[in-house]
Amino acid sequence: RDFNERCAQCSEVNWGLTDGGRFYCRSCHNVTERTREVVNTDFISNTRIQTISKGLRKQEKTDGGCEWYVCEGFQLVLKKQAEALEALGVCPQMKDEILCNFWRRYLQKSKQAYCNRPAGETVKALSVCDSSTDVDSEPERPSLLHLSLSESEGDLQTDCSFASSTSRVSESTSVCSGSVDGSLYLMKNQREKLRMTMPMTLSFCYMALLWLREPMTLSDLLRFVVEGHIPYLNVFQHFPEKMKLCGLDLKIFCVESWPVYEEVYNKMLELAAFLDLPRFPDITDSCFLHPDMLCMKYLMEANLPDELHNWTCRVVKKICIGEADFLTLVPGNKSTRNVKYDVLAAAVIVVVLKLLFLLDDHYEWLLSDFAEESNKNNKEGRPYFEFKKWYKVIKCSLDVEQKKLDEERAKYLWRCEKPLFYSAKKKSKVLKRRQMVVNLQNQFGKLSGSVQPAEKPKPSSFQLSWSEENTDGSCFHGHSLKGILQEKCGLLTAMNPAYWLCTVKLCTEKLCGHLAHYREVDFPQSYHFVLRLFSFLLRIQPSYIHDEVCVIEHKLFNKKLCKKSKYNTGLRK
Repeated sequence: RDFNERCAQCSEVNWGLTDGGRFYCRSCHNVTERTREVVNTDFISNTRIQTISKGLRKQEKTDGGCEWYVCEGFQLVLKKQAEALEALGVCPQMKDEILCNFWRRYLQKSKQAYCNRPAGETVKALSVCDSSTDVDSEPERPSLLHLSLSESEGDLQTDCSFASSTSRVSESTSVCSGSVDGSLYLMKNQREKLRMTMPMTLSFCYMALLWLREPMTLSDLLRFVVEGHIPYLNVFQHFPEKMKLCGLDLKIFCVESWPVYEEVYNKMLELAAFLDLPRFPDITDSCFLHPDMLCMKYLMEANLPDELHNWTCRVVKKICIGEADFLTLVPGNKSTRNVKYDVLAAAVIVVVLKLLFLLDDHYEWLLSDFAEESNKNNKEGRPYFEFKKWYKVIKCSLDVEQKKLDEERAKYLWRCEKPLFYSAKKKSKVLKRRQMVVNLQNQFGKLSGSVQPAEKPKPSSFQLSWSEENTDGSCFHGHSLKGILQEKCGLLTAMNPAYWLCTVKLCTEKLCGHLAHYREVDFPQSYHFVLRLFSFLLRIQPSYIHDEVCVIEHKLFNKKLCKKSKYNTGLRK
C-alpha cells in the first residue's frame, strides 16, 4: 500500500511482494529492485529496522536458478544425444518425429505428463537430510507438458498451479537437490514404473535408430558414447546455468561407469513393451541390420577373405535367420526371440570359420601349411588364404589397439570440468578446491613439459582398416579359399567334414543369463582368439558371442542332434 510509484513498463500501480521481499507488478509481472521496508518492534522498542524476507526456495532464485524437474533434465539429455546422432549422419526426423513421440508416450505412460493424476494416489517423501517433514501426498502433476526436443533450452513448460502446488515439497527438498522432485524421484514406489535412468537414454536412442532402420548397431552407439561423440558421461555439464544441479540430482544424472551392452539392450526391450509400441518396420535383406550386410562389414573389418561372404549367406539362408519375421522386433511378444543384430552377424562368421578351419588348434595349422606350399608354386593367380599368417597380422594389430583402449580407460578422468556440490553450504569450498586443483595441474604440466592431449579422432564405423594397396601383404580381402575347399556334387565344400560343437545342450535356466557356459580353458586357443577379435570389435564379453554361436550350431545341426538324442535314449532302454 505504501509503494505508489507507477510501473516502468505498463504504468500501472498494482504491486505485489515476492517471497524475496521485492516488489513486482501484478499486471505485467515486472520485478523491481525496490524492497519492502518492514518495521520490527519485537527486537528493540522505538527502533525502526529495514529487513528483507528471504525464503529458502527463492534464495536459490536470487543465484540465477529456477524450478526444474527431473524429467526436464532427462529431456535435455535426450535432446543433446539426438543432436549428436544427427551430426553423425542419422536421419534428421529422428529427433523431432520419432524420439520425441517415444518420449511423450513415456511421460504419459509413467504418469509424469499428458494425464490426470489417479485419485487416491499418495506417496510420502523420503527424507535424505538429517531432519525433514513427511509430505502426505505428491503434488498434482500437470495435465500437459509442452514438450519439444527442438526447444532452445529443452525445458518442459509447466502451468502455474503445478509450480505453486509443489512449493511445500521444494522447501523440504531444495537443500538436498537442485531439482524440485529429486528426492521424490528416488522413492521406492517410483521404481515400479520403469523409472528413467541415464542408461535408458541410450535405450531410447537405440529404439529410435531401430525404428528408422539406421545403419548403426547398438555396439556402434555405445562405442561412440565411450569415444565422446555422443553426450553421456558428465552430460549435465550441458545443462543451462539456471538448472542448478546438486545433492540427489547427482545420483540421477552423474554417471561413473561405462554403458553396458546387455543393460541398454534389455531396457530397450522393456521400454518398447512398456510403451505398447506396434511391430517395428521390417528388417529386409536391403537393410543394413540384415545379417548378410553386417557379415560383409565385419568380414572387412576382421581382414578375412571376401569369399567367406558366400558361406555366411549360405548359413543365414540354411537356418532361416534372414527372414523379416525373425529379425523384426515385436514388442511384448515373448514367443519370438529378440535379435542382437551385431552379435548375430559375428556369430555367423565364427561358425563359418569353424566349418572351414575347424579351429581346434590343429587342423587350421595343417591347412595353413598346405596353403603356404601352394602359394610358392602359385605365380599368377590370387594367393591362397593362410590362417597362420592372418593370425599373426591380426594378433599384432589387436594387441596394439587393445592396449591403447585399456590405457585410455585407465587414464579417463571421471570428474567433470564443472564442479559438483552436494549442498549449498559446501558450494564455496568445492569451487575453491576445484580452482586450486586446476592451478596445480597447470603448474605441474608446465614444469614437466607434458604434451597436451590430442583431439579425439573423427567417428568411424570401422575400428580396424585394411587396404589391398599395401605391399606388405597384410590385407587378406582378395585371397582365395580354393586351397581349403573341394567340389562335391557341383558345390564347394570343406575338405574336412568334421565339426565340433561348443555345447551339446543349451542351458534352460533363466537365472543363469546365458544359453551356454564359456570358460577360456575349456576351448581351443584359435576359437578363443576369434571370439576375442569380435568381442573387441563389438566391445562386449566373448561369452555373449559364444552363446549366439551355440544357438546357430543347434539350428544348423538340429537334425543330427535329434538323431543322436534318440539313439542315446534307445541305448538307455
